[in-house]
Amino acid sequence: MANRPTLRDTSSQPHFLQFNNLACETAGGKVIFATDEWFAPARNLLKRDPPEFIASAFTEFGKWMDGWETRRKRIPGHDWCIVQLGVPGIIYGFDVDTSFFTGNYVPYASIQAACLDQMPSFTLDGDRTGMAASQSEFEAVAQLNSDSWEELVPVTELKPGFSDSCHNYFSVNYPHRFTHIRLNIYPDGGISRLKVYGIGKKDWSTVPGQDLVDLVALVNGGVCVGYSDAHFGHPRNMIGLGRAENMADGWETARRLDRPKILKVNEKGMLQVPGSEWAILRLGHPGVISKIELDTNHFKGNSPDSCRIEACSLTLDEEKNFIHNKWSSDKSPKWRILLPPQKLKPHHWHLFSEESVVKCGPVTHVRLVIAPDGGVSRLRLWGRQVLNNLTCPQQISKL
Repeated sequence: MANRPTLRDTSSQPHFLQFNNLACETAGGKVIFATDEWFAPARNLLKRDPPEFIASAFTEFGKWMDGWETRRKRIPGHDWCIVQLGVPGIIYGFDVDTSFFTGNYVPYASIQAACLDQMPSFTLDGDRTGMAASQSEFEAVAQLNSDSWEELVPVTELKPGFSDSCHNYFSVNYPHRFTHIRLNIYPDGGISRLKVYGIGKKDWSTVPGQDLVDLVALVNGGVCVGYSDAHFGHPRNMIGLGRAENMADGWETARRLDRPKILKVNEKGMLQVPGSEWAILRLGHPGVISKIELDTNHFKGNSPDSCRIEACSLTLDEEKNFIHNKWSSDKSPKWRILLPPQKLKPHHWHLFSEESVVKCGPVTHVRLVIAPDGGVSRLRLWGRQVLNNLTCPQQISKL
């Protein structure tokens, strides 16, 4: 029987956890080299789903573990791997998660990073459990000179994988774009997940000014900067790649407790409820939005009844101040209606064209408001970039 969940205290968690996981497998992240993968392959580090433990699971090489675990080292040196980020960008922090690795966790780790002009041609394919890097793989990776990459996290002691100590958080203050990271473990052991939190950084000079672009997409530098509730799924999931695989791959709130006991609708068929939930997203580049896609895929019995989208233009200093005040209503930006209230359907892809979208001019931030609660799997904001002195990728600094 599963343990009863405990109430989570998020007040002490680092702010960077709100950003995107640039290394996640669903964002295209992949492990391209690992010195050793005897008990469990390094690709497990990048799984989206939380790690699990199955007491009775074994392989021919030993205990099955949902993470990366190397053999007990009996030769000189230490183990390490290289991760190619799915979305190159600016890194704000790491979570080195040792869940379930208690007597076999990595005691020390460090992290390096680089921005490579060309992607390496080699990668790791298939199930590599029980394997170690070959001589040819060592020779290929040596061309990257990864031992001299920028050190973002110095050699640091890690905590064991018990529920109250498994997350090892590291903040980063290095405002440069990276494409690859090197995770060093000293000397050996296991780590369940590696999350690289940051913001994608796109070269907008390569995008023709008249092209329609999804300005809020993860790959284009979109990022969540605030929300009211994320009980079942974080709003950052809405700007991920492709369509959602399941409900966990979207934004879903808890059921609001201020819902009327008896529900009523207005003349447009929308529920009349006192409350709503919201998520605020910064665009990857200031732009003029002309088309909106909102997908409730997989949310069949728990989609919102309706939504509206508001927009505004903020500088980074203004954004920082609003974040500090938790986007409180008495110190809120001057939101303008981008999409008037719309009735939503469950498990449905909604397209709102130029006829429905209000012409707001250039904006930098949007607020999606859903009533009364529920889940949204994807949000796409199609528009054209504009150049101005508002928030833009080149001005991103630590919040």
